[in-house]
Amino acid sequence: MIFIVVKFNVKPEWSDRWIALTKDFTESTRQEPGNLWFDWSRSVEDPNRFVLVEAFEDDAAEAHVNSDHFSQAMQDMPQALVETPEIISERIGAGGWGRMGELSVP
Repeated sequence: MIFIVVKFNVKPEWSDRWIALTKDFTESTRQEPGNLWFDWSRSVEDPNRFVLVEAFEDDAAEAHVNSDHFSQAMQDMPQALVETPEIISERIGAGGWGRMGELSVP
């Protein structure tokens, strides 16, 4: 699995519109074969920071970055950003989410 986390620092005037700006990209990516998840979160400490957690089957990431919706998002996003996003992208051995061992809910 390819596991990716991206931090986006959004201009304050775009923060309330960020999810709308990325809606088509998000919905299209979630429909891609091999996409395991594509989830946005907003920082509780900085309302202008959004974090994207995404995962793809090993052979699906290339199709994702070559898709029309990816290209469109790369054109749409810069207007709303303060700086180039930070990313961690790694191939990992996990095949999906597991349960946390240190905490269990009966």
